[in-house]
Amino acid sequence: MGEIRSYRDLKVWQEAMTLAEDSYRFSAEFPREELYRLVSQIRRAAVSIPANIAEGYGRNSAGSYVAFLRNAQGSLKALETHLILSQRLKFGNEAAVQLLARCESIGRMLVGL
Repeated sequence: MGEIRSYRDLKVWQEAMTLAEDSYRFSAEFPREELYRLVSQIRRAAVSIPANIAEGYGRNSAGSYVAFLRNAQGSLKALETHLILSQRLKFGNEAAVQLLARCESIGRMLVGL
């Protein structure tokens, strides 16, 4: 494994960024009337995960870093909830299953930090 010089070198941040991208693509297929509802919630939660990892890494305190990692974990759980609701509403079932699996993996990585 290479040297960590930036939050961008963190595997969990890289995976969270990919999850955010995929969440945007996933929600782009939703009905138009969901744009300011579920689509907005999915995107906000997905973006918050890598943003919190990056912000926490940028702090000069281990305590702050841990707090931001907890925020990232909270946003991850919110995203999972939105994805499960999407499944229940029959929006992109197969894609939601794949995104939920990625959430689980990222959750394990966050706990490991």
